[in-house]
Amino acid sequence: MSRQVNFGLWYDLRSPAAWPIEFERLYAESLDQIVWAEDLGFDSVWLTEHHFREDGYSPSPLIIAGAIAARTKKIRVGTNLLLLPLYDPVRLAEDAAAVSLLAGGRFDLGVGGGFVEKEFKTFGRKLKNRPSILEEGIEILRRAWTGKAVNFNGKRFKVDNVTISPSPQTTPRILLGGITEPAIDRAARVADGFLSSGNIGHEIYIASLEKAGKSPQEGRIYAGCWGIVTEDPEAEFEAIGPHLQYQMNEYIRMGADAFNSTEETPLFETPRDAVDNGFYEFWTPDEAVTKILALLETYPQIVDLHFWAQFPGESIESGSRRIELLATKVLPEVRSRLG
Repeated sequence: MSRQVNFGLWYDLRSPAAWPIEFERLYAESLDQIVWAEDLGFDSVWLTEHHFREDGYSPSPLIIAGAIAARTKKIRVGTNLLLLPLYDPVRLAEDAAAVSLLAGGRFDLGVGGGFVEKEFKTFGRKLKNRPSILEEGIEILRRAWTGKAVNFNGKRFKVDNVTISPSPQTTPRILLGGITEPAIDRAARVADGFLSSGNIGHEIYIASLEKAGKSPQEGRIYAGCWGIVTEDPEAEFEAIGPHLQYQMNEYIRMGADAFNSTEETPLFETPRDAVDNGFYEFWTPDEAVTKILALLETYPQIVDLHFWAQFPGESIESGSRRIELLATKVLPEVRSRLG
């Protein structure tokens, strides 16, 4: 039986102090790379979001999504993920509708709760209110995109007879990410799909679908994959190991920031520590084919599998070598085997 799975690329658009690149150049080269990747046969591109990081971690995914939509013709554009609690849901409904229209319906809105205290304080939100903000926000988005007047009176938001125009001709899917059981359960209940990272939470999501009275066959998983495809794993590790160490340590620092920790945060001291204890796996092309097919067989709910295009501070040329390897030696074989 044939099966359609999209394969994509994931961007956070960072410029660390250790490997600085001007942001105009980074954005321009990344857009060029995405256009090229579309020509190579990639199906999707995903953008993530955080705020106030020294390396410029992408703070404006919808604006970047609009730029991608304007430069491409068929690749799907999505957010994995946008921090919904930091937005006014009516304004978000307008902006997401505009991106969907620019993309000709090729847009998926992936959202999540966030976890960094400073982001919430700056935007006038409280971390403890994330569950109700998420669920009310998703409900307002759905109503807003119908083209009908929205009347809503909840714990966090009140909308009085507001009509969004223009509404999207193709309603964006609302996807929800998370790694804790309550967050994944919420994705099964209220979202059109689950955004995963590093294969965390797939079993919980499937069980949550059943708990919500849905069939597991209804599930849709959009999986962020941390596999690194290379002809020479050891040489690739030597080349990009420091960038992987930086990426993992920055997520650790964000976690510490989330809880306003005053204690010194333990970080990975070497690239090898970060790889051995992080999400990363180095695969040759043949190993990648085997690993991807096994993952897709285990979880038929996966409809999109996307890989980091660049690691923080890595050159565009370095990332492009992996992208080309995926496109020429991995994805054709996987697609052939999927029928």
